[in-house]
Amino acid sequence: MNTPVRMSAKQSQANQRLAVRLGLVALFFVGFGFALVPLYDVLCQLTGISGKTRPDAALASQNTQVDVSRTIKVEFLSHTMPGVALEFKPEQFSMQVHPGEVVHTSYVVRNLTDKVFVAQAVPSVTPATAALHFEKIECFCFQQQTIQPGETRTMPLVFFVNTKADRDLSELTLSYTIFEAPAAQAKAAPLKEQT
Repeated sequence: MNTPVRMSAKQSQANQRLAVRLGLVALFFVGFGFALVPLYDVLCQLTGISGKTRPDAALASQNTQVDVSRTIKVEFLSHTMPGVALEFKPEQFSMQVHPGEVVHTSYVVRNLTDKVFVAQAVPSVTPATAALHFEKIECFCFQQQTIQPGETRTMPLVFFVNTKADRDLSELTLSYTIFEAPAAQAKAAPLKEQT
């Protein structure tokens, strides 16, 4: 027969201390997880390697002169996260632009499900040095998008490449990754344009 083994008071206290320490470690990592996004943003801002564009592009576009002496090829890419039932693509896959020229283009999204889908698009510009000079004036990525079942929507993008961009810059890539917005954060944008 097995007889239950009783812990000594010393062993019981050691187990309690260990449980408290493990709980504190878990709490630290949860807090660290929440702090990671702002810390990453600060690090990227300090190093200039984030691939994110600046939010003050509308102000920067005022009084911008177009530099017709050079062109920059802008390529447009789109990605959907695994498990996202959306069709998402640029209307144009590339174009030649002059620095300072305000350009209008768009991406098209289609909900392949029979459910409302709240989506968020996240942009990235490469090379990273070009991100400092790629200015979005209007972008569907500024807010979450509510896409109705079976809906196809054209989402506008208005941008320019700043004339201060390095003269060696001849090509850049704008890539969007679209994913389902977390339910707790889903604050959908009003429906704008439907096709």
